[in-house]
Amino acid sequence: MAATRDDRPDVVFITSEMFPFSKTGGLADVLGALPTTLAARGLRVAVMTPMYGRMKADEFAPRLVSSDCHVGYPWPPITAEVYYTEYRGVDVYFIGRDEYFDRRSYYNTYKGDYFDNCERFNFFCRACVSWLKQMGHSPRVVNANDWQSALVCVYLNYLRRTDPFFADTKTVMSIHNLAFQGRFSERLFWESGLPSEFWSVDGCEFYGDFNMLKAGITSADYITTVSPSYAEEILTPRFGCGLEGILSKRADSLRGILNGSDYQIWDPRKDTYLPSCYSTERMTGKMWCKKKLLREYYLSDMLEDRPVLGFIGRLRQQKGIDLLLDILPQLMNLNVGVVVLGEGNLETEARLLELMEDYQGQLAAIIGYTEELAHRIQAGCDIFLMPSRYEPCGLTQMYALRYGTPPVATAVGGLRDTIAPYPSDYATGFTFAEPEPNLFLQAVREAVEVWENREAWAEIVHRAMTQDFSWDRSAEGYLELYRDMGALS
Repeated sequence: MAATRDDRPDVVFITSEMFPFSKTGGLADVLGALPTTLAARGLRVAVMTPMYGRMKADEFAPRLVSSDCHVGYPWPPITAEVYYTEYRGVDVYFIGRDEYFDRRSYYNTYKGDYFDNCERFNFFCRACVSWLKQMGHSPRVVNANDWQSALVCVYLNYLRRTDPFFADTKTVMSIHNLAFQGRFSERLFWESGLPSEFWSVDGCEFYGDFNMLKAGITSADYITTVSPSYAEEILTPRFGCGLEGILSKRADSLRGILNGSDYQIWDPRKDTYLPSCYSTERMTGKMWCKKKLLREYYLSDMLEDRPVLGFIGRLRQQKGIDLLLDILPQLMNLNVGVVVLGEGNLETEARLLELMEDYQGQLAAIIGYTEELAHRIQAGCDIFLMPSRYEPCGLTQMYALRYGTPPVATAVGGLRDTIAPYPSDYATGFTFAEPEPNLFLQAVREAVEVWENREAWAEIVHRAMTQDFSWDRSAEGYLELYRDMGALS
């Protein structure tokens, strides 16, 4: 579809992260891929994101376009700096103010969230709205992402009534993880500059607190989340995180659109991070990647002829790292290797490092995260582990499929939408019904048994690698939504 190209942006995405500039998880990957895919289809697309102090932007040379972007109440003297660069056909604007964004981490430290997160991201949202106005052409759609940008929907909801500039701008609130809501004290609502009418059970108020994500949900024209299954799950008490009531009220405006995988970055045929590339026609490179991974982390040579299991993710309960620790002794008895990459809970990090001493040659734990390591682990492992308690979409299982590393995953959210479970004739991986250690262990054992049947395993690997979860499919879902809203023709 080619959009009518005038001076109006078709879509402006507001996000707290965007790969390759900033990243803590899947949100960044989505906002690095979806806007560029839409731009490739002929839309005028922009992204607004914070100018973090530890941002990887030097090679893109962002230039200062405004040193005096007025944010307004409740901080009249405070202004934002705005920087600009272009990334794969997308206009990217960075909102800067050092005391808010020049920090070691984006949202928190090991001790907890930054005390002023509400003020930081309210400032960000107000600066984005101000810069939208200064750009001179109102966007057709503003698409906010997660709680950090949710207040943009609230401000635009209000401004559309009083400011003709935004009169026909539509808003979308995209939920990437409902568990993170931006919940703060009531006092901070009254200091936010939002109209008092939004303080209600059908607005920002949540059990006496100021809930920024709820504010976006109640104010946006449409709500999206990142997989069809998760869109159904969040209407239930088990997965709704206390917001199932308001989401159920808005169910007619809720749509689940499956995320995609950026195959320009995640493709073993041309991945520059790998010691050897490979494809379905030539798999010898994957064995070489495995050998290099074993050598790099001092794992036993015996594992060249046994499966190596990989885990990449935050070391937190949501990702099921505790389930992996629970079954680790039994896994070691299966004579397999395990490679873990992640950071998060300090106790979990320490426990993993202790276990490396107990299982020398079989367990490697790398605390932290780098893109290069994530790619090399995906390529060097035989089986990928995702024992998540909930998973709105998940991207790492899509990467694992493309890299010929069939996943073992809980059948929740986007994992259920992307993995065809064994023993189906169309199997691309293995799933288990509930996040329980015994079920997880049973599924891993099943995967190891199938791995030992090299012919059967090769068929699963081939099917996995030929799955298409490209962003082209996902972008079509967003285009359909924007058309249904009347924002695009």
